[in-house]
Amino acid sequence: MSEKNRDGKRTARERLAVEREKQKSAEKRRRVLIVGASVVCVLGLAAVIGVVAANVGKDGKSESAGPVVAPSGAQGKDSLAIPVGEDGAKSTLTVWEDFRCPACQAFETNYRSTIHELTAAGKLKVEYHLATIIDGNMRGSGSHHAANAAACAQDAGKFPAYHDVLYENQPPETDDAFAKNSRLIELAAKADGLDTPAFRTCVEDGKHDSWVVKSNQAFQSGGFGGTPTVLLNGKNIYQDQTMTPAKLKQMVEAAGKA
Repeated sequence: MSEKNRDGKRTARERLAVEREKQKSAEKRRRVLIVGASVVCVLGLAAVIGVVAANVGKDGKSESAGPVVAPSGAQGKDSLAIPVGEDGAKSTLTVWEDFRCPACQAFETNYRSTIHELTAAGKLKVEYHLATIIDGNMRGSGSHHAANAAACAQDAGKFPAYHDVLYENQPPETDDAFAKNSRLIELAAKADGLDTPAFRTCVEDGKHDSWVVKSNQAFQSGGFGGTPTVLLNGKNIYQDQTMTPAKLKQMVEAAGKA
């Protein structure tokens, strides 16, 4: 084999090696993008919490726009909990959630009927706390606007129905559709009796904007790992990998008999 042929083959191998490295780099970048765009409702690291806190309000919602106006009937510290069910129930389910969070939607889909059954029977009281972490993670304001609209629904006595409507019509995590008040008002038609002039004004004026900001601040300072965070009588049951709707029902009924 001539020296010229050997040089040609060596050059071809080198080009092939370079091309393979380029392909590996491209594949690595593709995986990173996929992971970055995947469903993430977790704030496991302090650094992530810092990023979320820094990004909250890119739409102008980071600071109080006025006095904090809690929704009608809100309870707990600083009136940040929206209650559903009887105050005398033996068990309390505390739920921290974000209306843009896919994991929250999955929890609601799986546990909704059981929670409704237990609250209707007077065995369980649910305290809903609203967070806006996806606005920080993915940018946007849909979590915030949806939370304000849900608080407006609470004013109208329609929170449970509208709460379910929002999750049943949750857009993809990367789609900030809930940032449009027109969409939130459109969805109100699915909750019987909610689409009223008072509700529309509440949504469009951002009546509870400052309350939503305060609620999210409470979530950030609460040391929670992400949304949803679900506590039954103070115990984190969402972290229990054996938890099922049937097990939740059994625990609530056992507490009621104790």
